[in-house]
Amino acid sequence: MRPTFSAQSRIEILRSMAQQELDVLVIGGGITGGGIALDAVTRGMRIGLIEKNDFGSGTSSRSTKLIHGGLRYLKQGDVKLVQEVGKERAILYKNAPHLVIPAPMLLPVYKGGTYGYLASSIGLYIYDWLAGVARKERRKMLGRSQTVLQEPLLKQDGLKGGGLYFEYRTDDARLTIDIMKTAHARGAQIVNYAEATEFIYRDGKVVGVEVTDHINGQTFQIYAKHIVNAAGPWVDKMRQIDGSLKGKRLFLTKGVHLVVDYEKLPVKQAAYFDTPDGRMVFVIPRGKSTYVGTTDTAFEKSIDNPRATKEDRDYIIRAVNAMFPSVQLTIDDIRSHWAGLRPLIYEEGKGPSELSRKDEIFVSDSGLITIAGGKLTGFRKMAEKVTDLVAQHLERAEGRKIPACSTDAITISGGENSGASNFQDWKKEMLRIGKTQGVDRSTMQEWIDTYGTNALQILEYLPVAKQVTPNLELQFVHAQLLYAMEAEMTVTAADFLRLHTGWSYFQLEKAEKYADIVLQMLSSSLSYNADQKQKQIAMVESLFQSIYELPANDHAI
Repeated sequence: MRPTFSAQSRIEILRSMAQQELDVLVIGGGITGGGIALDAVTRGMRIGLIEKNDFGSGTSSRSTKLIHGGLRYLKQGDVKLVQEVGKERAILYKNAPHLVIPAPMLLPVYKGGTYGYLASSIGLYIYDWLAGVARKERRKMLGRSQTVLQEPLLKQDGLKGGGLYFEYRTDDARLTIDIMKTAHARGAQIVNYAEATEFIYRDGKVVGVEVTDHINGQTFQIYAKHIVNAAGPWVDKMRQIDGSLKGKRLFLTKGVHLVVDYEKLPVKQAAYFDTPDGRMVFVIPRGKSTYVGTTDTAFEKSIDNPRATKEDRDYIIRAVNAMFPSVQLTIDDIRSHWAGLRPLIYEEGKGPSELSRKDEIFVSDSGLITIAGGKLTGFRKMAEKVTDLVAQHLERAEGRKIPACSTDAITISGGENSGASNFQDWKKEMLRIGKTQGVDRSTMQEWIDTYGTNALQILEYLPVAKQVTPNLELQFVHAQLLYAMEAEMTVTAADFLRLHTGWSYFQLEKAEKYADIVLQMLSSSLSYNADQKQKQIAMVESLFQSIYELPANDHAI
């Protein structure tokens, strides 16, 4: 088994980037940065990407975890955005079938609510039309009794009916990681835990970046013809370092989600509903959990550690209890939660929920290219715009002929059918293969749901895991962790528990059970010294603290 995207290859990749001039260097390992890396390498560019933490650790792992068209943007009159993300949603469903899962969404209609019955019917029809929704997934309007049958837990007072339409569930962190793997497999040089600390200039133009490796403490100077700032909530920090923070800037808003046991909130399906103050909230079942969100409030605290507040928590609990009165959710029911930041573009006179989710590109006097704003669903088009700009510069400067974007036809790592007629058939075949290797159906199903076709690669690590421990359950964990280290550049236990598996959000008991074991295995495999191991322990403790601790006052956790 040859490491393909290994934690142990990080320094080698950094050295390689430092020994050449890249066509483009991307700062930021979220979904947008990953999309740019994939697009650029596919067009033949020498592309490098650095991320100061792990891939997808910021906004790209803290969304509502939906690939959706944004129904509320239609209400705001943003027809073009709805149309674009609708098309992108279809492309992602085709290219990443392991991570983009169709999920019917119920929009209940109440007397005096945000959407009337007729307006909902027309709005959902236009939404489907703009988004190019397949006939079998087009909206269906329900009467009152049909809506109650669809979701018995709904508040029935004032209920007029509902609209049933399709959204797509995803794992945002996994999608980001798999895009990084896809780009790397095509030749992109990508490294996590490598932070851009200073820009390097020549004749007033930015020509490189000084990079600090947070694992080993080494520094590197990486040069590129074009530097792209795709740092999400941190883009203005990079513009400030560049001395170009002027004119338009970010307006950060915070979104919070709460996770409870499914038995406590046993909704039959996902729903999108009004809150008492007129805002909208999602409730989404996921395995043995149900999660609810989101808030949308202005954020001005530390962007490195966004936290929920008592006000956030109480707002979501009130919203759930108002819509599902028999549930009677309390603070004690909350199993975990997350808070994320939306890097929106500031617009005078608009509140957090009114700001556009459109993306925008800024080019500074030094030549630093910044991409900001946008939505998870639209990441590929954002990447295309940035890569088009870089391609134009390279063609003018060097006379190179650079092809157009073709990422709409690229299967994301883990989404391959491997010769089967469709991905669903291939899932059945993978379950059969797992059984022949001694993996129980539940474990293999979880691996397939998490890694797609790459679940088969985890099986290759089982012989090694069997040499480490006779315990079958621990063998599975060890094989999964070995795959994460060698194929996904996992370097910390906290990242494995949160980003690579999602355990800390949706299987908290599993995360607790295996946290110490994962720490020991990873520290041993990567030969961490005492100081590095202590940092690992502190990161895991911080992760669980951020999940568990809900505020007793209005201050952040």
